[in-house]
Amino acid sequence: MHILIVEDNVDLATKLAEQVTNCGFDVDRAGSIGEAREIIDSRDFALVVLDRRLPDGDGIGLVPEIRRLRPRMRVLMLTALDDEEEKVSGLDAGADDYLTKPYNPKELTARIRANLRRLDGDQNPSIRLGELSFAPDSREVAVRGEAIILQKRELDLLEALMRKPGRVALRDRLLEDFYGDKDELHLNNLNVVVSHLRRRLKECGAGVEIHAARGIGYFIAKSGA
Repeated sequence: MHILIVEDNVDLATKLAEQVTNCGFDVDRAGSIGEAREIIDSRDFALVVLDRRLPDGDGIGLVPEIRRLRPRMRVLMLTALDDEEEKVSGLDAGADDYLTKPYNPKELTARIRANLRRLDGDQNPSIRLGELSFAPDSREVAVRGEAIILQKRELDLLEALMRKPGRVALRDRLLEDFYGDKDELHLNNLNVVVSHLRRRLKECGAGVEIHAARGIGYFIAKSGA
């Protein structure tokens, strides 16, 4: 899932991108309303984290355009404007959520996940296999209801496998999606990711196993199946 961060403070934008990426999301960045407008016009995002004080104006002015161009995109305002009237104006403009700086990174990521859960309601329920569950919209992973944290590549792999349990995820497609090509170095990297994910799922007692279809790809199945 892709998230856009609109923030002109380079250090803060870098920190935000790192925090969001560590939660398993793909991140793009923009430093102004104009730049954000061009990016949103060319591609869709699940959610935008939007500052208000931007070099070319108040980020609140971008919200109606987002609603027109990308009506399903969630908008989370992250700003130092913490006055109650400012919050009300942001939400009234069409933002889905409003968080003030300085912020707690855990609260930020929790709010992102909560907004993404509301994105499609019950249209995309969690996929369950063994003791493992995967929520396609928020990309949350849990074992027996307890959330577990995975590295980004591990989460990407798990998503590819859990979206079609028992069916092979093609190795070449995984390489293209993860690395952009299929050279030997990236194949070795993919093998490492598979190994790490297998070990993590076993440690958590997920009740699933990742199997290799030799020379073709991988699939996930309930343990003992």
